[in-house]
Amino acid sequence: MSLLLAMMLAATPVSEPTVKVEADGSRTMTHKLVVKAGQAETWAAIASEAGWESWAVPVAWTSATDSDLLETSYDPAAAPGNPNNITQRFLVRVPGRMLAFRTVKAPQGFPHFDTYAKVTSVFELEPMDEKRTKVTLTGVGYAPGAAGDALLGFFKNGNATALEALGRSLGDD
Repeated sequence: MSLLLAMMLAATPVSEPTVKVEADGSRTMTHKLVVKAGQAETWAAIASEAGWESWAVPVAWTSATDSDLLETSYDPAAAPGNPNNITQRFLVRVPGRMLAFRTVKAPQGFPHFDTYAKVTSVFELEPMDEKRTKVTLTGVGYAPGAAGDALLGFFKNGNATALEALGRSLGDD
């Protein structure tokens, strides 16, 4: 493989997030990353229990009664229903292309959860070629004010870290 081609296929860093103030004063924050995986493999990583366990958390469960709920934990010993688990509700799935969700339960003591529960997160996948996919992660609805500011600061780094982990799980160095 030529040096130029190797450089082109090398891991792409997560973009600096963009933050846009919307007409209602809320903010929208976007991060982007090109991963070294095809669209189907990338979709599997963001849209399934096993996928989330490959990059985001050590354990994840879907609800037996509601397939739109994904419960996760950073504690590998956690069980479903643990008060420190996180639950996402998948709102919209366009298979292979887009997944929108909201966090409907956070660990006990998560700061500003009442504000964060109104933020919608959206993964968008765009194939670059057979072995690379652009992943865009957008958070919509960060409220104006101190709580929204704190959440933006937290997720500015948190979403970048999450996307970097996704990239590593899909073959980025």
